[in-house]
Amino acid sequence: MDHANTMPRRRDPRAQSPAESSSDELAAGSEHDEAERRRASWTLQKGFTPQRPQQSGRLYSESESPDELALDADEYWRSSRRHRSPSPIDRPSSHDDHSQVGSDEIAEDAGSDENQAGDADNWSDRSATPLASPVPTKPVHLSYKEKFVMRGHMRGVSAVQFSPDCSMIASAGADGGVRVWDTASGRLIHVFEGHLAGISTLAWTPDGEWIASGSDDKTIRLWNVNTLKAHTKVFDGHHNYVYQIAFTPKGNILVSGSYDEAVFMWDVRRAHVMRSLPAHSDPVAGIDVVHDGTLIVSCALDGLIRIWDTHSGQCLRTLVMEDNPPATCVKFSPNGKFVLAWTLDGCIRMWSYVESRVLKTFQGHVNNTYSLSGCFGTYGPPDVVYDQPPCFAVSGSEDGSIFFWDIVTKEILQRLDGHTDAVLCVHTGTLKGKRMVVSCGVDKTVRLWEEVDENDTESNDDVFNDGVTPTPESHSQNNTPVHDADGDDAMTDASAVPSTANTPAEDVMMA
Repeated sequence: MDHANTMPRRRDPRAQSPAESSSDELAAGSEHDEAERRRASWTLQKGFTPQRPQQSGRLYSESESPDELALDADEYWRSSRRHRSPSPIDRPSSHDDHSQVGSDEIAEDAGSDENQAGDADNWSDRSATPLASPVPTKPVHLSYKEKFVMRGHMRGVSAVQFSPDCSMIASAGADGGVRVWDTASGRLIHVFEGHLAGISTLAWTPDGEWIASGSDDKTIRLWNVNTLKAHTKVFDGHHNYVYQIAFTPKGNILVSGSYDEAVFMWDVRRAHVMRSLPAHSDPVAGIDVVHDGTLIVSCALDGLIRIWDTHSGQCLRTLVMEDNPPATCVKFSPNGKFVLAWTLDGCIRMWSYVESRVLKTFQGHVNNTYSLSGCFGTYGPPDVVYDQPPCFAVSGSEDGSIFFWDIVTKEILQRLDGHTDAVLCVHTGTLKGKRMVVSCGVDKTVRLWEEVDENDTESNDDVFNDGVTPTPESHSQNNTPVHDADGDDAMTDASAVPSTANTPAEDVMMA
């Protein structure tokens, strides 16, 4: 019987004759005859003849299933129609009289095989199974436009950063001053002066009240943007240029890296060194703190990248490239799982520090001489929900461009041109729902870029100048070039480090 139940509903014209049938088929045939006899007897007892559809390609009466043969044909057809899904095609109501239903069914079922095949297609289209929503596609490019050009620095600008709420921008460079700008208007708010040499790095406290700046005068100073006054204590302890600084999330600890090859952890309230890490055998060029404050990453011109435990000061990982190109900047990813590292071979590598391996290598920019700095960012329509938010890595280039790479595909999403010399630092932020990028460079300018709609081709070429004219005294204080590793006074640009030969990097795909 199992074999009989699996026979197709449509009779095969090439079916075997009874003489050629197997014993199983003959047995099925005998059962079929017995069912027909029972059906005839039952019909005579009821006193009416069930209405049957005219013969078509699909012959339900030819099915060898005894269950179907035992059902009344009229009831069978009516029940099958009651179970159909609603259709835009008008069909007889279940409350119609018996004779009307029967005549309509006969007329309807008298159609060709094509009509029944169309009905089958309609049934499948009306399936109650919910369809999966389409996966939104990521944009293949970005559309940042230059909004403001902020001028006022007398020499190259080595560091720039949005405040935590992105309402202000802080910039600093080889002229030794820290300038604070209004993000919305591009106007200068204030200039902090006090360092005796150029400034290599700066960082905002998490509450946005203080700005810390690290200088070639070997000190770190804090400036209050509310009172416009300097901190009463100077962070003095390094024996060489302060190259990079970063705050922990609570703002109570400041981490600094210096040309004296050490990493210091400062108690911000007391301006006292809590711990000194003998980090590297070459000048420390990059420092960053993970989002929860538990880890510190440092890099140096010896090419090593090290992960430190903030609480104990122990080195947890040492990341080493095969060719050991000098590393000049490191940044934790927003989720804290990866580290982005800039090296003087024209590459930016994304490391999985847990696995101690490179996952991605981004190329296209020029980086052989300067200590460039960048960060991560997000893109895509804000009202579209993605399984994983589209992310990019952004960096300046020594040819005056800014590059955006997709984190997954490594494709260049956009290249911005506007600076006339090397772009040393880039930072991302969002103000009132608008994504922005700020950049600075050797051309002494700070530039603000804003994401716009692709249909909006209007650009803002406003240029803001703070109107500050340097005095001979202040100019004489800024004769020390920032990050001039060779001691050549002719190098007036910030963040210059010894050059190295280009080394092509092996791309490693993310697992």
